[in-house]
Amino acid sequence: MQRADKPWWCLVALSGALMVIVGAYAAHGLASRTSAAMVDIVETGVRYQAWHTLAMLAVLAWRNHSPQRGQHIVLALWALGITAFSGSLYLMALAGLSAGIVTPIGGLLLTAGWLGLATTALFSR
Repeated sequence: MQRADKPWWCLVALSGALMVIVGAYAAHGLASRTSAAMVDIVETGVRYQAWHTLAMLAVLAWRNHSPQRGQHIVLALWALGITAFSGSLYLMALAGLSAGIVTPIGGLLLTAGWLGLATTALFSR
């Protein structure tokens, strides 16, 4: 593991832990406190967080094997996207706060990360 990647590994590990905690709460504790629609919203946030956390793990493994320009940008876009997209859904369902435009911006950041991954792979050595 590259020393510079340690913060990324820690961030991914924390994202995975948070994903499990929020998912478990949605499955076992949230239903009695809110509507099924709000539980679905949290589950959507957890699902997107799960896929992008796994994708970040894959990019980190790729970086360890073959560092490429652009990989850190992909990681940053996904980290920001998870925070904005999933975080805004969690706030909406768990705290009753409306995050307005934050959710679609998060989706755009997640999409930009995937496009960045394609670009990085296309131009990799």
